[in-house]
Amino acid sequence: MTHRLADEEDIPTLVTLYDGAARWMLNRGIDQWKPGDKGAEHFRGRIASDEDEVWLAYDGEIVTGAYEVWWADEPAWGEQPPVAGYVHRLMTRRGAPAGTGRAMLERAERRIADAGRDRCRLDCVSSNPRLREYYEAAGYVVVGELPGKVAADGSTYGVTLLEKDLKDLTCEVRPRPTPDG
Repeated sequence: MTHRLADEEDIPTLVTLYDGAARWMLNRGIDQWKPGDKGAEHFRGRIASDEDEVWLAYDGEIVTGAYEVWWADEPAWGEQPPVAGYVHRLMTRRGAPAGTGRAMLERAERRIADAGRDRCRLDCVSSNPRLREYYEAAGYVVVGELPGKVAADGSTYGVTLLEKDLKDLTCEVRPRPTPDG
């Protein structure tokens, strides 16, 4: 699997990946993502940001997934010292090879460690225990609950905050530095 930073031309692919993952969740009774919730403007903003990264994963020439790496996440974690990177929107293409999600998560962790940060953080909706189990199986530890995270539409929902120590992670790739150096 190879990875590269997304650019403007990748926005339709990112929207398609998000909507596909959202439909998959809805079809399984998981109340989390909704098709259309993260459109072109969301991904355009993340790609243009100096503080976020959007990555695409490939199996040969085929896009198998995408994920976002943020260098701050105040809505979920509050103001924090620059010791962590935050993974968001880990999305796999329907029909991607087994293990694609875990491989992308590991690559995001390597990116964060390579930037000199010793923790990877993420949050998952509290009403999705299978997702929490997925992250715990990948080495994440629950460090808190945020019962009233505010969504883009102003509604609130609960999230579980998870963290993984990356101090022992070795990195092979050296992409661009983080915004704070």
